[in-house]
Amino acid sequence: MVSIGTPKSSTATKIILLGAGELGKEVAIEAQRYGIHIMAIDKYPDAPAMHVAHESMVVDMLNHDELERVIRKFNPDFIVPEIEAISTQTLIQLEKDGFHVIPNANAVNLTMNRENIRNFVSKDLNIKTSNYKFAESIDEFRKAILEIGFPCVSKPIMSSSGKGQTLIQDASMIESAWIYGQTGGRSGKGKMIIEEFVPFDYEITLLTIRHVGGTSFLPPIGHMQIKGDYVESWQPHPMQESVLEECQKIAEKVTGGLGGNGLFGVELFIKGEEVFFSEVSPRPHDTGMVTLISSNHSEFALHVRAILGLPMPNLRTYGYAASSAILFEGEYKEPVFENLNKALTEPDTSIRLFGKPEIRGKRRMGVALALGDSLEEARRKAKKVSDSISIKR
Repeated sequence: MVSIGTPKSSTATKIILLGAGELGKEVAIEAQRYGIHIMAIDKYPDAPAMHVAHESMVVDMLNHDELERVIRKFNPDFIVPEIEAISTQTLIQLEKDGFHVIPNANAVNLTMNRENIRNFVSKDLNIKTSNYKFAESIDEFRKAILEIGFPCVSKPIMSSSGKGQTLIQDASMIESAWIYGQTGGRSGKGKMIIEEFVPFDYEITLLTIRHVGGTSFLPPIGHMQIKGDYVESWQPHPMQESVLEECQKIAEKVTGGLGGNGLFGVELFIKGEEVFFSEVSPRPHDTGMVTLISSNHSEFALHVRAILGLPMPNLRTYGYAASSAILFEGEYKEPVFENLNKALTEPDTSIRLFGKPEIRGKRRMGVALALGDSLEEARRKAKKVSDSISIKR
């Protein structure tokens, strides 16, 4: 039997969010609907989820002692990681001491590190991936690239949103790719992965939910990335039924191998009828923000239900849907967004502004959402909305 106490009281059912960005904010909102007491932590103040949490704190989550001290003091019922830059060994120790990590500490440890998850999927589960090698020095990096061949892709083993990622076309790019990778990792300098470039026809995110009743899937999500960072997504992505079934088999095998309950974002490459595993996140996925308009229950709502041990609802979709990231580049403190009235003149559209306190360089500050009579129309409308929004100069 699932029971939930009263927030801000001695009976409170408590979640601590390790990462308080835009995805964590939506998880916090959904958990609030059930009366869950939320503690949001991140490495900087006024992160999006902190705006809707009962408590918040700035914490260096790569610091074992600092992270352990905060979690033990808060004493949560659920520890919910929402970013990669976390001391996973701390979570493993806390789980041994009886804390409940979502989906479990081993799954978080495996998926936060590209070396761990790639070896687990390809060697332990025997699932097809692109060829890959790892390198800890520029000499190893150069050797691995020449063995993999051009073009290839290099990434830090711990990074997100395309940071540190390079598509290497020829030998002249090797040194700059190494330098960029060493500055783009979540935990600073470190090991790199070099992957064969697969000339795939398309890639999808298959949102996979492990819950008390088994495993469920949302319709496949197509997406566009620029330099490894999501800029658009749409749902459902058109694909052969037999290929989708193969994707679901792979996703179920990967998430089953990881174990625990929650929503997973499984990324897959498709070339003809071949399916290649790419990555998996044991939490809501940025491309899955399209579910905020495409479905009766978003990926965030489903994640919370799975965490709490509640049954899955009937999943209904509303046809063709798309999301378009609201991106800005420059230096802005306390940005003010304009043209929202013009942006929302399109029917069946909406926006989410994340409330991030500043922009330094290039940053995703919101997302535009749209429904359409076709994928093309939905994508056009979402892009028009995101392009319409500006920052006050």
